[in-house]
Amino acid sequence: MSIALGDRFSHELPEMAISWQAEAAPDPRLLVLNEALAVELGLDVAWLRSPDGVGLLVGTMVPDGATPVAQGYAGHQFGGFVPRLGDGRALLLGELADGRDLHLKGSGRTPFARGGDGLAAVGPMLREYVISEAMHALAIPTTRSLAVVATGRPVHRETTLPGAVLARVASSHLRVGSFQYAANNDPNLLRRLADYAIALHYPNTTDYRALFEAVVAAQASLVAKWMLVGFVHGVMNTDNMTISGETIDYGPCAFMEAYDPVTVFSSIDYAGRYAYGNQPAAAEWNLARFAETLLPLLADDVDQAITIATESLAGFHRQYAAAWSAGMHAKIGLTGVDGSEDQLVGDLLALLEGSHVDYTSFFRHLARAARGDAEPARGLFVDLAGFDDWLARWRALRPDADAMDRVNPIYIPRNHLVEEALAAATDGDLTPFENLVNAVAAPYDERPGLERYAEAAPGDFGDYRTFCGT
Repeated sequence: MSIALGDRFSHELPEMAISWQAEAAPDPRLLVLNEALAVELGLDVAWLRSPDGVGLLVGTMVPDGATPVAQGYAGHQFGGFVPRLGDGRALLLGELADGRDLHLKGSGRTPFARGGDGLAAVGPMLREYVISEAMHALAIPTTRSLAVVATGRPVHRETTLPGAVLARVASSHLRVGSFQYAANNDPNLLRRLADYAIALHYPNTTDYRALFEAVVAAQASLVAKWMLVGFVHGVMNTDNMTISGETIDYGPCAFMEAYDPVTVFSSIDYAGRYAYGNQPAAAEWNLARFAETLLPLLADDVDQAITIATESLAGFHRQYAAAWSAGMHAKIGLTGVDGSEDQLVGDLLALLEGSHVDYTSFFRHLARAARGDAEPARGLFVDLAGFDDWLARWRALRPDADAMDRVNPIYIPRNHLVEEALAAATDGDLTPFENLVNAVAAPYDERPGLERYAEAAPGDFGDYRTFCGT
């Protein structure tokens, strides 16, 4: 089989692309292949499993005419601006036939590596695979994982780990940081980048203000979806916010267990900047930085441009609040009842926080309460009288239990199961990983034999910390 990869990005925006090659993989071995995604992309599964196909997935077999590049971008990292970041350990191999990017992570040091080794370990690459595919199954916009290939090269972190490369697919890898990079270098490049983003993602928009508002709307919807399932990204720097509205860069990410707005998993987020409850504000802050890059395109007069940007950015809060509120009403089985849903939601979240109730499993138990069996839900609360009062008010509005089960997952990549799977995979046993991927691929359908995938972490699991893998 031959595969064609386009070079639209590097051709149209050469100032943001450095031609580069992946490092050799001493002993490449395919660990996991997303066959359904491969078929969707029009790729031959048998060929991808062949030596040439595996070579493509680690970047050492480059199709004729393809131009792998490391992409340049800037970014605010935990609030501090870095004018030159870029793909330090990643390569854009090119665009597939349907226009989506085929991108590698962990393929070796590039000129953007900033002293890093450019490599990745098996565990973090499998983490991105399982969590990004779980997000896709939850209908949350995301980059997709096509494959993870072990390289046969050791990676030195706190200990020596087996190396791997992730092949992922995205509608593009344009980020807020891409616009910061362009704006910091060349006004003409900025305009060409904006035109490129419009043509690629928002072809129905008419001007640069419409581009900004489209990104605001996409991110408001995305972050609301994160919040509704308890997802914590962990590192919402501007270089990790896409223009497309897809979730990208699954580093120190995790799903919240007990409901608590201050939940932080990332080992480097010491101040809780990107805590669960701070994610909407972090997204809005990032969009303000995006707006700053677009000011020269919004109007010739700076004050007028700022007014336009401010008015458009104000839409984020309205759109996020509407999306989150509608989503929460659906989670408790109430839509368009009598206007009391917002008060019920607020009271419920206070009860969940006060009793440290598992966020995901609670809503499945609540659907059982809507069918008449309230004991599994009641047993989760310390403030039993408070919950009983809430339950009576909620039941009076006749919630729809079947509708609740359609929006409340029973299976998510629970943190203890993720760690169990990654540890086993690092030692060469992929069975726990494959079982976990199978469970989260159909998150709403309760299946016999998968009970442990619906259970909260055991009491001795302890505080959970995640790492970026670099």
